[in-house]
Amino acid sequence: MARRKKKLPPGGIEVEIRDLTHEGRGVCSVEGKTVFVDGSLPGEIVKFDYLATRKDYDEGYATEVIKASPDRVEARCKHFGVCGGCSLQHLDSEKQIQCKQEALLSALRQIAGLGPEEIAPPLKGPAWGYRHKARLGVKYVPKKGRVLIGFRERQGRFLADIRHCPVLVPEVGAQLEYMSDQIYKMQARDQIPQIEMGKGDDATCLVVRHLVELSETDKAILLEMGRTLNVYISLQPGGPDSVVPLWPEQQTLTYGHPEFDVKIQFHPGDFIQVNPEINRQMVRQAIDWLDVQEGHKVLDLFCGLGNFTLPLARRAREVIGVEGDQAMVNRARENALFNGLDNTRYFVENLMEPGSQSAWLKEDYDRLLFDPPRSGAREIIPLLASREVSRIVYVSCHPGSLARDAGELVNRYGYRLARVGVMDMFPHTAHVESMALFVKD
Repeated sequence: MARRKKKLPPGGIEVEIRDLTHEGRGVCSVEGKTVFVDGSLPGEIVKFDYLATRKDYDEGYATEVIKASPDRVEARCKHFGVCGGCSLQHLDSEKQIQCKQEALLSALRQIAGLGPEEIAPPLKGPAWGYRHKARLGVKYVPKKGRVLIGFRERQGRFLADIRHCPVLVPEVGAQLEYMSDQIYKMQARDQIPQIEMGKGDDATCLVVRHLVELSETDKAILLEMGRTLNVYISLQPGGPDSVVPLWPEQQTLTYGHPEFDVKIQFHPGDFIQVNPEINRQMVRQAIDWLDVQEGHKVLDLFCGLGNFTLPLARRAREVIGVEGDQAMVNRARENALFNGLDNTRYFVENLMEPGSQSAWLKEDYDRLLFDPPRSGAREIIPLLASREVSRIVYVSCHPGSLARDAGELVNRYGYRLARVGVMDMFPHTAHVESMALFVKD
């Protein structure tokens, strides 16, 4: 028997918002119970309707702003509030990065009982058109008579019906409606679930995922789309290894770190940082904080394509990169050759289950850099933190895991939390990217 949907309390309730969560939702109380309210800001008085009720808290969305915060701004995107791609467009950009800094400092205090000796100025870049990497959902909806392309709705599992996205690079974000029209013309329009976008410094590629073999007519439609938008088109009939170019036959994507005379080649499905301006600032800051000298040997964990490894190699005697994905390690090696660097070595290792007898763990290092996923570096820290590495830089995409790992490095292994800073890698979203420097005297 199907479970009956729980009836929601009546809406239109007037409340005062007292705080903002790490996810960008306002916080208030109704009859002593916490409610998280989308679209509201601290200090505001709003009316809201319920979205869900749970045992310990409820969820809602603002339907009317009675008293607005001075930090409230008009959202640039008309789809804001429906599309789940952004959650903070209604908050002033400067205030957004302040909130992210507060979220980081709060996590350090609450989880690890720590405060940094110094707070670095935030790294900031363009607030619009910054996103060079995205995975866009595609869905043919017969009732709408069109194909939807974009991100999922903020509340729900359906794709948002959007026509324009100002955070994507303009050659894609301003062309979603045209792309929708082209996919609609295809015979396989109901068998296209995803388009992955990757942009380098000189070219953009769209990878079209398809669940059935495409006809020559459908390929011609995609080829026309690529030529019209001046973007590469690749096809993906299966897993990530199945990607093949459609147009042109030769496709090269690169992004650069000009300060270090480094160019990195990547495939459109590879993990790269979405915001190239912040990425360049981030790499420069990490190397500065590490204080890398010519005689140093550096260990770069979760090295990926060599985003940090190769710039580090311009300053250090040697850099060892470790990554769990064999394909990424292969491309890191290729990128070292591409840049004429012969002072890097690479190892494939699952850093979530590291082997204590791995060859790279038996070597000594002068500097250490972590750039882990959201889950952090808990598993690898005990194998390295007891070494006499005087400086560690930890690049984080989640304040909670950084705070947990910082507690280990400081309280168990005797490091000082010398400096932290946030980076506005994802403007208008609640994602908090940060960097921490640990020093052992």
